[in-house]
Amino acid sequence: MLLKDWETLPDNMRTDDVKKHYDVLKKKTFSLLMIRIFDIVVSLILLILLSPLFFIISVMIVLDSKGGVFFRQTRVTQFGKEFKIFKFRTMVANAEQIGSQVTTHNDMRITRVGKIIRKTRLDEIPQLINIFLGDMTFVGTRPEVIKYVDCYTDEMRATLLLPAGVTSKASIEYKDEDALMSDCTNVDETYVSVVLPSKMQYNLENVTHISLFYNVSILVRTFFAVLTKEKVPQSAPEAIPVDLLNIKEETRVS
Repeated sequence: MLLKDWETLPDNMRTDDVKKHYDVLKKKTFSLLMIRIFDIVVSLILLILLSPLFFIISVMIVLDSKGGVFFRQTRVTQFGKEFKIFKFRTMVANAEQIGSQVTTHNDMRITRVGKIIRKTRLDEIPQLINIFLGDMTFVGTRPEVIKYVDCYTDEMRATLLLPAGVTSKASIEYKDEDALMSDCTNVDETYVSVVLPSKMQYNLENVTHISLFYNVSILVRTFFAVLTKEKVPQSAPEAIPVDLLNIKEETRVS
């Protein structure tokens, strides 16, 4: 999780908007190291303890629908690096070819078992593998697909100074995002122009306040958020402008 030298960052991250966040993180080297140690130790312990649950869910998925146990997709993490995210498969095998990359509440692609494990967030458990490997961390900006990262403003790219996370304050506030998006006529456009900017304001707060204590507090809040019903924000406060024309299906990050 340690920072690179400023001069070695991707060109599209070496901007004034990113620099102010970089300078804050540069003073938190020890905290970043402690967080990485925490990630390695806790993810390894959980992978061992939850192995029976891994097996049970895997069997349920295989018996419920055709396709593999895991859903793997290219996402973007620290410094714009692309990686394959691990999730339990909750949709039909060819879901990416028959719909948007944003999932809605009544999405017909979701399987019967998928509805159960999505509701309880159990589909996220395999990301412990990503955390152990260093591609992700427990608390941080949720990893986006490439086409949404291409829509980031300069300041949004400051979130790429840190590894992508399993949960965050934005994840808690938008834990029922599927329901919010279910009535949209253009899911991708609504996500990019309304939801993403609002979530990014929370994510930029995470960059500023990051510490091991802060991360643990977010993990505790996430646990209780999964157990309770919370109201989803209906609009983005002071939404950050996003150029919708920048959406490209396969453009790679530098």
